Amino acid sequence: MRAFFLLASLGFVAAENGLDGWLRYAPLPCTTQCHSKVPANIVVLNATETSPIYVAGTELQTGLKSICGSHAELIHGQCKASSSVVVGTIEQYRKTCGNLSEIPELEEDGFWLSTKGNDVQILGSNDRGALYGAFEYLSMLAQGNFSEVAYATSPSAPIRWVNQWDNLDGSIERGYGGPSIFFKNGTVVEDLTRVKQYGRLLASIRINAVVVNNVNANASLLSSENLKGLGRIADAFRPYGVKVGISLNFASPETFGGLDTYDPLNSSVIKWWSNITDQLYQNVPDMAGYLVKGDSEGQPGPEIYNRTLAQGANLFAKALQPYGGIVMFRAFVYNQLNESDWKADRAKAAVDFFKPLDGEFEENVVIQIKYGPIDFQVREPTSPLFANLLNTNTAIELEVTQEYLGQQSHLVYLPPLWKTVLDFDLRVDHKPSLVRDIVTGKRFNRKLGGSAAVVNVGTNTTWLGSYLSMSNLYAYGRLAWNPADDPEAMVQDWIQLTFGLDPTVLKTLTRMSMESWPAYLNYSGNLGIQTLTDILYTHYGPNPATQDNNGWGQWTRADHTTVGMDRTISNGTGYSGQYPEEIAAMYENIDTTPDNLCLWFHHVNWTHHLHSGKTVIQHFYDAHYSGADTAQSFFTQWESLKGKVDEERYNHVRHRLDYQTGHSIVWRDAISNFYYNMTSIPDDSKRVSHYPWRIEAEDMALDGYKTYTVSPFEAASRSVAIVTVSNNTVGTATTKVDFPSGTYDLAVNYFDLYGGQSHWQIYLNDRQIGEWIGNSEDVLSHTPSIYLDGHSAIRIKFRGVTVKKGDMLKIVGKPDGVEPAPVDYVSFLPHGVVD
Repeated sequence: MRAFFLLASLGFVAAENGLDGWLRYAPLPCTTQCHSKVPANIVVLNATETSPIYVAGTELQTGLKSICGSHAELIHGQCKASSSVVVGTIEQYRKTCGNLSEIPELEEDGFWLSTKGNDVQILGSNDRGALYGAFEYLSMLAQGNFSEVAYATSPSAPIRWVNQWDNLDGSIERGYGGPSIFFKNGTVVEDLTRVKQYGRLLASIRINAVVVNNVNANASLLSSENLKGLGRIADAFRPYGVKVGISLNFASPETFGGLDTYDPLNSSVIKWWSNITDQLYQNVPDMAGYLVKGDSEGQPGPEIYNRTLAQGANLFAKALQPYGGIVMFRAFVYNQLNESDWKADRAKAAVDFFKPLDGEFEENVVIQIKYGPIDFQVREPTSPLFANLLNTNTAIELEVTQEYLGQQSHLVYLPPLWKTVLDFDLRVDHKPSLVRDIVTGKRFNRKLGGSAAVVNVGTNTTWLGSYLSMSNLYAYGRLAWNPADDPEAMVQDWIQLTFGLDPTVLKTLTRMSMESWPAYLNYSGNLGIQTLTDILYTHYGPNPATQDNNGWGQWTRADHTTVGMDRTISNGTGYSGQYPEEIAAMYENIDTTPDNLCLWFHHVNWTHHLHSGKTVIQHFYDAHYSGADTAQSFFTQWESLKGKVDEERYNHVRHRLDYQTGHSIVWRDAISNFYYNMTSIPDDSKRVSHYPWRIEAEDMALDGYKTYTVSPFEAASRSVAIVTVSNNTVGTATTKVDFPSGTYDLAVNYFDLYGGQSHWQIYLNDRQIGEWIGNSEDVLSHTPSIYLDGHSAIRIKFRGVTVKKGDMLKIVGKPDGVEPAPVDYVSFLPHGVVD
């Protein structure tokens, strides 16, 4: 149990912009007591300024001064100073200071931390491990923890990578935190300050490599100018122990190199890749390796030449072997399918493609497997491929960037989702086979393994586009080091490091974080039906119809009477048979399939009764309302922290949570109404399609406005909104208020399109009670939309408005650009009513 230094009082945090993330090193209130508890000197056993050990010394010096107000003297290469923090490798310590017999054997990157007695020892198995130990010590101090500890820790796996989907033009595919910190206008940026800051953040969570470019790779990354640029990026990262990796385009020998083939067995292709690899290592001597996406989603690969994926991966592996580099080969390979074939199933693709190749990959190839068999969905079963590669290195691929999961505009703390996979026991050969033990190499005795996460930080000072989303990056690093770590403990450390030690802040943000994934799961898709977003456009707002009637294979197979994929062996696609016997038997039988994956494995009637006793359709209704209700609570919980969080971050988070309250209702209504329309089965609680506090915009008296039928229909209340009659006409909508006199929150649902920033005003009688601009593309993080749909639907609230029955409500909309000031409805919400 940790012993914490008790603080007499908790100070107020100054305004911050998020650039330091969890490395703020905020001053502790009792600096006098704090000063007496930390060493007066920092002994650094490597004086090379580019060494992670030297960086650890300067980081300790900065941290001790900021946290405790103490100036520790930096001493190089000797251990005579008393009251010291000694940081270096174990070997350096033994040569300079003598033996420490109690240190156990460490794995690569592991470290020993001892705070007992007058001195602190931070000793790594290598330079990088020593830096990790320094960040660990500072994390303790920053949380007010001055307890005496002596322990060693080593990583669970050698591969702890992040992937950046950055494009050379500076854009980022599925990035929601601004442009690239690496690239602009086709080349590496000149100013690498943000790259260094990113390296610092990654080192603090023990990440050891970054793939800097998009998996949908541009071959011009291999130009001589960009190779030099990659060398500069590597130089910026190296002091933090972070290596550079790159994504490759399989067809580069042809499209960039001038060959007439990219056949992986062609001698000229082999030589070309060998030469490119030599050039890369000349510029980046410690390059981590390659990430390859082949034969997937239109990307070129070996199959065009009738070569196997193993032969394709091995081409790069052999080129890297002289340098010790690694090939991360993505298992995200699938073909488009015919939905009329009830045996077709995209979820089977990874096992179908890779299982026959088990054992054929070179030893420096690692198959990078998404946690579920489809694509970063809000809930999926564990990918069965983990149980089918017994003789091949594997790593799990997670996603920090929230592509399908709210895109940083919704609070969704993801480790509870990741843990459903990491902690899942696949029971290979009827033996314990936790996924976390498989990907770390422990279960099948593989030398390489670990994890990769798609992160996609950008130039925004919050890095990801939202302060709260940084908890996912922090926790990913913790899980990459130790996949058995606890999500609640991780987020509590992150909260204290990010927002300070106020117990109310800790309790409130812990509760919000731990409730956030279940809430998003409830209002965006449940029972294993996947995230019911628009898979053909932005992957953000609700559009369940896009799941079906296409070749992408993310089907729900929903109709008037039934829903769900039959993935059984007996009558369906046979997907359940890709699991080991015990797991296959559980999923084959609907009576033993958990409710939360019922529709993933079984095609059932909407009136089918779940283990909970509810029908499937009633569960849909209840879950979507419950999830949206929880999202409303995030806003009120955060408001209770006013004055306990600095104003800049308080307002930023408040705005996003306020947006989430409205968009969760957009989700709730869209999904509930879509399936109510499909099934004609009413909601037992009489909520769906029943909104007694709303005034529909199309029912108001319109001047300069006209009605507009929204598509998809469920994205608008009663499927209709109003838009201005032209892009240079001001619209007015008026109506008499027929609700009882009282105090209400007025909620206006409207659509905020990309390509214009309309201006709205709302009046009661002649009194203006609010105005707003459609500028969400500037102040929120998700991919914007050019249509009136579930992505652009948004709600604004004006709280505590005094209303008299008979008042005249008026909305004035001024269009801008292509945005015709669209309005859906206005709700008059009494206290406690969600809508």
